[in-house]
Amino acid sequence: MKVLLLSAYDADSHKRWRRGLVAAIPDWQWTVLSLPPRYFSWRIRGNSLSWGRGEAAQTLNQPWDLIVATSMTDLSALRGLVPQIASVPTAVYFHENQFAYPLSTDAYESVEPQLLNIYTALAGDLLLFNSDYNRRTLLEGAAELLKRFPDCVPPGLCAEIDRKSHILPVPLEQTVFSQPEARPGKPTFIWNHRWEYDKGPDILLAALRRFAQHKRPFTLHVVGQQFRRQPAEFAQIRKLLQKHNALGAWGYQLHVADYRRLLRQSHAVLSTARHDFQGLAVLEAVAARCQPLVPDNLAYPEWFGRIGYHFPEDVESCAANLSKVMLRCAERVERGESLTVPDVSGLSWQQLAAEYRELLVKLASGNSPAGIPA
Repeated sequence: MKVLLLSAYDADSHKRWRRGLVAAIPDWQWTVLSLPPRYFSWRIRGNSLSWGRGEAAQTLNQPWDLIVATSMTDLSALRGLVPQIASVPTAVYFHENQFAYPLSTDAYESVEPQLLNIYTALAGDLLLFNSDYNRRTLLEGAAELLKRFPDCVPPGLCAEIDRKSHILPVPLEQTVFSQPEARPGKPTFIWNHRWEYDKGPDILLAALRRFAQHKRPFTLHVVGQQFRRQPAEFAQIRKLLQKHNALGAWGYQLHVADYRRLLRQSHAVLSTARHDFQGLAVLEAVAARCQPLVPDNLAYPEWFGRIGYHFPEDVESCAANLSKVMLRCAERVERGESLTVPDVSGLSWQQLAAEYRELLVKLASGNSPAGIPA
């Protein structure tokens, strides 16, 4: 089968997913087109032009059995610019949606990214979501936005999107399930997220201030993807950890092996995220046998049940709740007790590759996406 894979905003998690998909189904003939993950507003609106009238136009005009595109792809415009692909069965993978993404204080509020989500969902033949939280918040957000239209809104748009939807997480590589190393006697936590406002560094800082008041030894690794600009809280977090002799690894880990080693040497993984559509960083830490200390909302309950700390709106309440679960975890480590670690082995490529293949084969063979069970 000849398959075209389009990653319109090829961020790390998108790149990881597409590489895993190609490796999981090696007998298909894959062609990948990707665009760099920068200039977000321009990229999501301009990728159809970049591909449809750029160097990729010749590639797009080839005969394809199937197209797999990320939700950042402006699919409705691309199908208009390249009519040859309009009838090719197309699956859209939603890593995220623009309705549940919290705006930063200096962000320009625009409905354009949200409308693009709706257009791409309607243009796709099969919609794959990495979590039900992702699917649900897109449908709720789309319904809200469509209510704001002054007139001429066709009925049944959200129902049409829902009928084509299926939940299929980004799988974990088998290497993350390796056996843990001997963990240190001192309670060791890891926070492994993008260094941006939506991952809650303000909540992490407030929680650490509370936890440090207990004056017990601990280590915290603060790692993850960094950017040229980052929230000011990170400098304060580093200073606090240094003051309490608790600073572990700091910053982006260049080598995957070093990062995996940190996961295996940590007792628990922390999340302070204001949104996580799947929580891949947390899942790979749990696969390395870290206890998840995470919010009780977002996508986390789908993987772990309702074991997370309560996550109200205000920062100090969130911080107080996280500090309490950190303290309980630290006390168990100090007593030499085992920690509660959910089984996430069902989320590996080894377990999910067959489901990916089955859904995509059904789509390519002309089966109605509405007949695919969600």
